[in-house]
Amino acid sequence: MYKVKERDFVILTEVLRKSEEIKPSQYAKRIVFEKYRILGTDLDRILTAVYYKIMKRLGIIDRIIREVVGVHQNILDPWLRASLRVTIEFFVFEKRYVKHLEKNAVKKSVASFLSKITHPYVGMFYYEVFDKITSYEPKPKNEIEKFEFEYLLPAWYIKKMKEVVGDELEELLKALNTEPKISVRVNSLKARVDEVVKALEKEGKEVAVSEVVPTVIKFAGPYDFDRSKLYKKGKFVIQEEASALASILLDPKPGEVVVDLCAAPGGKTLHMAELMKNRGVIHAFDIDELRLKRMEELIERCGIRIVKIYRKDARKATKILGEEIADKVMLDAPCTSDGTLMKNPELRWRIREDKIKELAELQYELLNVAIDLLKPKGKVLYCTCSMFKEENEEVIERILKERKNVKLVPLKGYYSPGFIEGTIRAFPHRHNTIGFFYALLEKVTS
Repeated sequence: MYKVKERDFVILTEVLRKSEEIKPSQYAKRIVFEKYRILGTDLDRILTAVYYKIMKRLGIIDRIIREVVGVHQNILDPWLRASLRVTIEFFVFEKRYVKHLEKNAVKKSVASFLSKITHPYVGMFYYEVFDKITSYEPKPKNEIEKFEFEYLLPAWYIKKMKEVVGDELEELLKALNTEPKISVRVNSLKARVDEVVKALEKEGKEVAVSEVVPTVIKFAGPYDFDRSKLYKKGKFVIQEEASALASILLDPKPGEVVVDLCAAPGGKTLHMAELMKNRGVIHAFDIDELRLKRMEELIERCGIRIVKIYRKDARKATKILGEEIADKVMLDAPCTSDGTLMKNPELRWRIREDKIKELAELQYELLNVAIDLLKPKGKVLYCTCSMFKEENEEVIERILKERKNVKLVPLKGYYSPGFIEGTIRAFPHRHNTIGFFYALLEKVTS
C-alpha cells in the first residue's frame, strides 16, 4: 500500500483546481502531473485513481462541505474548495491511505500552500475547519441516503430510477458503478469479425462477440487505441453495443437518402454508411466543431464516401434540405446521457433534474423536424442514451398525440420492452451495456 505524503494533497488540490478551468479534466491532470514530474510513474497511477474517486464522489463530498462549513461550496475560494475536496476524500472515504500521517502535518502543509498561492486568510480558514472536516462520519438517514453514499449518485436521481426499475433499483445502481468492458464495432467495409477477433486474441485479449449486434466485440481494458493498427486502419470503431443497434433498427438501404440529425462524433453515421454499402447519401448535422473534426477523421479512416457534413443546428435541416426528401432519419437526440454513467463517472454530479424538461422540449422539436424531412412511408428512429421516461416514452406519446401523419412501428426483441408497447429499452443491469431507448416511427401521409 502506497503511503500518501503531504505533497500528494497539494498535487491533487492543483489537479482539481486546474480541472475547473481546463476541459477535458484528463488534460488538466496531465499538466499538473508534468509540473511535478510524476507523469507515467507509479504515483501517477495511484493519484489518478484517487482523483477519479473524488470525481465519482463529488456530490457527496460537496454536501459534507456544505454541512461542515455552512455555506455552498461554489462561493468558497476555488483553491480552498479543491483542498477541502481532497481532504475529505482521504480522511473520510480513503482512510487506509492516511493512517500513517500526522494530521497536524497535513493541516499545516496544505494551509501553508493555500496561504502562498491565494491569500493567508484562505490558509487560516482551511486550518480552522480541518479538524471538523476530518472527523466527519457519514450517517445516512434513510435508504435513499444510504444508496447515495454507497453508489455515489444524487438522491433525486436514485428516486427517479426507482420509478423506472422498481425492485431492480439496487441492481441498476450497482451496474452504474461497474467498470464496463471496451466495446468496438467491426467496420464491415474493411474487415471481417473473425479477422478482428483473431488479431485481438493475438494481442492477448479475451474477446466476446455480441449476441445482439454480431459486429460488436467486447473485451476488458485497458487498450491503447493510438497504437492499435486495427483502429488506425479503420477496421473497427469504438461504439457501444446498444448504440450500434440503432442503425440496425433503422435499416438504411443502399441508394437511399438518409439524414443523421445529431451525428457527431459519427458512430451511427459510419454504421449506416456500411449498411448502405457506401451507396446513397447521408446528410449529417451537428454543431460541435471538435466532435465534427473527429467525425471527419473517422470517415476518412473508415473509407466512407457518402456522407455530407453540415455544421448547423439540426432544427434548421428542413430549411437547408427541404421537406419530404429522406427515406430514413436517425435522431439520436441530445439527452442527459445518464445511461452512460458507468463510462462517464464525472457525469453523475453534472446531471440536473431541472434540465430534463428542457431537453425533452428540444427532443420534441428535433423529432418534429425529422418527421418533416421524411418522404411518405419514410421512417425515423428516435433514440437516446437516457433512462428517464420524460426523454423517451413521454416524447413519443406527445408526438403520436399531436402528429396524425405518423405511426409507431413495433420493435420487438433485442432488449426489454419499453413503457410504450413496441418500443425497446436497454438497461445496464439487465443487458450489460449502456442504458438506451428506441422508438421507430413511420410517416403515413404528407
